[in-house]
Amino acid sequence: MADPEFVTLQVEDGVGTIRLDRPKMNAIDEQLHREVRAAATEAGERADVRAVVIYGGERVFAAGADIKAMSRLDAAGMAEWGAELQTSFRTVAQIPKPVIAAITGYALGGGYELALCADFRVLGAGAKIGQPEIQLGIIPGAGGTQRLARLVGPAKAKDLVFTGRHVGAEEALEIGLADAVVPDDEVHPTSVAMARKFAAGPPLALAAAKRAIDGGLDGSLDEGLALETRLFAGLFDTEDQKTGMSSFLENGPGKAQFTGR
Repeated sequence: MADPEFVTLQVEDGVGTIRLDRPKMNAIDEQLHREVRAAATEAGERADVRAVVIYGGERVFAAGADIKAMSRLDAAGMAEWGAELQTSFRTVAQIPKPVIAAITGYALGGGYELALCADFRVLGAGAKIGQPEIQLGIIPGAGGTQRLARLVGPAKAKDLVFTGRHVGAEEALEIGLADAVVPDDEVHPTSVAMARKFAAGPPLALAAAKRAIDGGLDGSLDEGLALETRLFAGLFDTEDQKTGMSSFLENGPGKAQFTGR
C-alpha cells in the first residue's frame, strides 16, 4: 500500500493516535477506510502502542460515507464495497488494546459506525452523532444496526435508525452512546489521558479482557463463560501474571510494572 494520504498513526508515551485528515469532513471513501485498516493493523501489532485514540481533528470526527461515490453503485457493487468497509471497521474493533474514539463536531453514519468500533467514546460538548442513513432511503451498512443495538439495546437503536435524527452530546451521554462529555477543546487531551491510564496496565490481560467481553456478547452465557475460563487460565503462563501477583504480595495493589510478556 502506498504511503497513507488521509490517515496517520502517531505514537507517544504508549498511546497511538489514529488521525483522520480528509478535508473537509473526513468523508469515508474506499481509500480512507483502507488507510484506517492499515493504521489499526499497525497499532495492534506494535509493542510500543498499548492503547489507541481515534481522532478526526478539532472540527469533525467523520461526517459519514462519501455519498457521491456511493450513489454510483448498484446492489452488487455496494455488496462488494460494503464487505471491504466492514473488514476495515472490524479490524478497528479487533485491535487487542483499549481504543477510545475522540469525537468533535459530527460523527454521522459511517463516522459514528467507526466510533462504535472503539471501546469508549469521548464527545465534545458541541458534538452531534447519529445514523441518518434512513433519510437517504437506506440503512446503516457498517455495523450501525448491530453494534449500536448491542451498545444501547434494540429500542434505542431502532429510534436512532428509524428516525435518522442527530443526537447532541448530553443526550448521547444519557442513553449510553457516549462515555464522557467534555469541552470541545479538551476532547483529544482527555482521550489521551484516558488511554495513558490503560497503557500502564498489563497488555496481555487487557487484550484477554477485551476478547472475553466482546466475544461473550456474540454467544450464549455458557459459551461466554467457557471463553472467559480459557482466557483467564491462559494468563497464568505469562510473566505479567507472576509480576502482578508477586508485586501485590510484596508491595500491595497497584504497584506492578508490566512488560507485556
